[in-house]
Formats: sequence, C-alpha cells, structure tokens
Amino acid sequence: MKQATIIGSGLVGSLWAVYLSKQGYKVNVFERRTDMRKAKISAGKSINLAMSFRGWKALDEMGIGDEIRKISIPMYGRTMHALDGKTTYQPYGINNQAIYSVSRGDINCKLMDIAEREGNTQIKFSEECIGADLKNGTVDLKNTETGKLSEHTSDVVFGTDGAFSAIRYNAFQKTDRFTYSQNYIEDGYREILLPANADGSYKLEKNTLHIWPRGRFMLIALPNFDGSFTCTLFMPFENHEHCFNNLTSKEKVNNFFKSVFPDFFEMMPNIADAWEDHPLSSLAIIRCFPWTNGKAALMGDAAHATVPFFGQGMNAGFEDCSALYSLMKKHNENWTEIFKEYEVIRKPNGDAVQDLSMLNYIVMRDKVADPVFLLQQKVERRMAELYPGNYFPMYSMVSFSDIEYQVALTKGKEQDKIILDLILQNNITNDTSPENIDKFIHRSFGEKIKN
Repeated sequence: MKQATIIGSGLVGSLWAVYLSKQGYKVNVFERRTDMRKAKISAGKSINLAMSFRGWKALDEMGIGDEIRKISIPMYGRTMHALDGKTTYQPYGINNQAIYSVSRGDINCKLMDIAEREGNTQIKFSEECIGADLKNGTVDLKNTETGKLSEHTSDVVFGTDGAFSAIRYNAFQKTDRFTYSQNYIEDGYREILLPANADGSYKLEKNTLHIWPRGRFMLIALPNFDGSFTCTLFMPFENHEHCFNNLTSKEKVNNFFKSVFPDFFEMMPNIADAWEDHPLSSLAIIRCFPWTNGKAALMGDAAHATVPFFGQGMNAGFEDCSALYSLMKKHNENWTEIFKEYEVIRKPNGDAVQDLSMLNYIVMRDKVADPVFLLQQKVERRMAELYPGNYFPMYSMVSFSDIEYQVALTKGKEQDKIILDLILQNNITNDTSPENIDKFIHRSFGEKIKN
C-alpha cells in the first residue's frame, strides 16, 4: 500500500492527510504537541483566521467545505472605528462577497476529526521530528513524554509543521545550497478576548471585521459564535510613542486604551486585568528554497510563513494542497515530477503573498482612514461594478479568486496607478456626482478595453 508521512497535524497537515488518504495512501501524521482536542481551547487562544475563496476551494475539492462553514461567520466588510468613536463601513467585494471568521482551534480540531474519519490516517501525538533522511523518506522521531526514539519510512514525506518547522531545521537546512531567511517585523501582537454581553449578545456588529486604525498600529476584532470577539493589537515593540515596551503597568495599559481606543475601553473597562491573559508574540516572514528534496516537500508555513495582515496564511497553505493534488493527477503520482513543478509554480506565489500581507498591513493600520485612499476605493469599487468581467480590485483578486498571488500583486500595483490617474485627470472628489464618476470611468476604462 502507498504510504505517506506528514510532520505536523496543524491546518495544512490535517487537510493534506484528507487529500492523500482519499487517493489511497496510508497516512501517518506525527505531531510534537499533545492532542488539542482533549484540552479546552478558548476562542481567544490565537489569532482568528479569515477563510476566503482559495481556502474554500481546497476544502470543497474534498467535499468537506460545508462542515467548516458550520463553524465560520461571514464578514461582509470592514468597520473602521475612529478616535472620536465614529464608525465607517467598507464592503469587501460586490454582491455580498464575504471572508469568514473561524477559530484556529475549532477548524484544526474539525480537520483532524475529518482526516481520521475519511480514510486510512493515523495521527500520533507527542512525537517530535529530530531528523530525517530526505533521500530515502525516513524521519527520526522522539516521544516527548517517554523519550523513546524511533524512525519511520514511507514513499513520500511532507513537512507541514509551521513557521519554525522541525523537519526544515533538522534536515532541509542541513543540505547543500538550501537558502533560508527569517525576518522579524518591528511589530508584535497581543490578543484580547472581548466577552459577550451578559445576555450572550455581541457588543459590536457581528458580520464585519472591526479595525481601529491608528496610523502606525491598529486593533482588530473578529467575531466568535459565543458572542465574544477575538481582538488583536498589532503595535511596535519599541521606538514609538505607543509601543508594547511602554505598557509596563495596569495604569499605563488603562491610560493607553482610554486615550487611543476610548470606545473599546468603554466596552471593556477591565482591559488591564485581562492584558496578560495572552502572551505578547512576534511576527516573522520566512523564505526558503528549494521546497523539496528527495522524497520530501515543505508545505504551508514551513515553506512560506507570512504575517497575518491579508488573512492569507491558511488560505495559501490550503492552496498548496490543491496545487499538489492537481500535479498528482497531471503526473500520475510521479513524485519526482510533481515536486519539481510544485516548487517552481508555488515559490513565486509564496513570496508574493508575503509582500501582499505587508502591503495590506499599511492599508489596515493607516490608509483605511485616509480620505484619498477611501476615494480611490470608491472609484475602484464602481469600476468593478461597471466592468465585472474586466476589472478586479487587488483585494478581490486575492480574497475572492484563485488568480495567482504574483499576478494579483503585479496587476494590483498597475491598477492603483490607473485609478489615481483617473481621479487626478478628471479632478474627482468626494463631491463628484455618481453620474459623472460613471462617465469618467466609461470614457477612460471603456476605451482601454476596446483597444
């Protein structure tokens, strides 16, 4: 029987186990941690995830999308909270397009259940990868509870064990000409769980992503099913008027929220008491190449860890699964050929999603409150409505299509210039009538399409 080994039972590893088992593989998944399903997981344990088109495509490909939809909440746009408490709303797409809030813990547990249910998959916990023979498909393991050493050999091996991948560190990084970089951004994050009202209702509008943009930093909130919101403060560690290293006492935490997020403080006056419920964490972008060696391949964050500002980390990892599955069919499960093409087509997209994530951080923390940017968004949205088959905003290309990330990045930058030129050449302002905006768009963009 065909055998596959997966290191890491996280989101990508669990989904990839479903793909492989449905193709007739006996799958062994080795996970360093204990079984998270046996521990109580708070909704606020980790950054809530935003499922979008690419993720749904991979899940639906295996017929399991509807099971995940049951544990996800649609968010149809972003609601900005200004310093004075006023809110503004920006829809994400057209025709009620949405991204979906899902708890990392909930979806991971569900995918592990599905993996064990759907085929011949065994998940073995407390098994740490301490080395591997990539050429022969052998992984060396150590049981974290007993200290027992073992090895496991299979036809093919996949490293899906996250940004700080053990198989990448203990095997790939010890091979000749393996290129690797790990770059921390200046900002970190801390999570805050905003509880529901006493009657279980939401303190904020449920079906939207909430953002408190403050120029150099921001607070965001994503809804949970129990009426709470998982909130995340992204902010510099140091060297800024407002930074994590300055918030060294409950008094300073209270004063910070009172002055910078006053409406949030009103909803959660005990913020200082909850401040250390979740750790202060750092954010890194990790790039490496090659992604394959011998019988082994890296997937998801192990290959292209990114920062969370476009909500594409999980979606990009799930798209790795979909891409590999397509190549399995194309090359009739000739893994040498599959791996060769996989890293060539996916590496540029892994780099692009990292660049897109950093670009969107600037948008979320700063530009969403900028009148010029909002005007650009208004005009771009109208262009997408008037020419739905010919014009796709960058956000839509990334979140509501499977257009390659590298294409979305390049085309998005080109389109930004087109929109800005259109605004400047026609002196469009917020007072310009919708009829005139339509006329300018038809005259400029319509001609480009004809030509």
